[in-house]
Amino acid sequence: MPVGVPKVPFRSPGEEDAVWVDVNRLYRQRILFLGQELDSEISNQLVGLMVYLTLEDKTKDLYLFINSPGGWVIPGIALYDLMQFLPQDVYTICMGLAASMGSFILVGGEITKRLAFPHARVMIHQPSSSFYEAPAGEFLLEAEELLKLRETLTKVYAQRTGTPLWVLSEDMERDVFMSATEAQAYGIIDLVGVENENTGDLDFV
Repeated sequence: MPVGVPKVPFRSPGEEDAVWVDVNRLYRQRILFLGQELDSEISNQLVGLMVYLTLEDKTKDLYLFINSPGGWVIPGIALYDLMQFLPQDVYTICMGLAASMGSFILVGGEITKRLAFPHARVMIHQPSSSFYEAPAGEFLLEAEELLKLRETLTKVYAQRTGTPLWVLSEDMERDVFMSATEAQAYGIIDLVGVENENTGDLDFV
């Protein structure tokens, strides 16, 4: 979060006191960033901002720029689920890298409004855990939960990319890196940025 981010008071329905919510110039334009590893803190910040901006004006779309190596599965699912329930569209734009849960958030943008810059990279793989450090009983429980999470993620990728479930199941056995154009062919994004030779502007095709 930038130093000196301005804040505005916001009172939730039913609450007596207002809380201070971060709002800077980019937020006012509905431009949000996931520029780090996804954890509970950044997920909650983005969820809070999206809800606040939706309450302020539910007709204006949101733009989520992603440059993330991935991160925790549950905070990623929380952010993805919120994106599906917002009344406005959420554009997702990959710049740099959208790996692991970063690619899951990328594919969760409004279909036809998922973009990537020309040199961006996208990576998918199965969720991982540190259950190998746990006692045997916890190991089995966590392994079972991990299989459920993997099934959930795979179904979402299949639904939102059009790629067959069996292909995704095989691909998610390992790290699969893609260029922007390969991610477009896979169905993770819809448009790839190309530089206009005449103007130098970036267009999406």
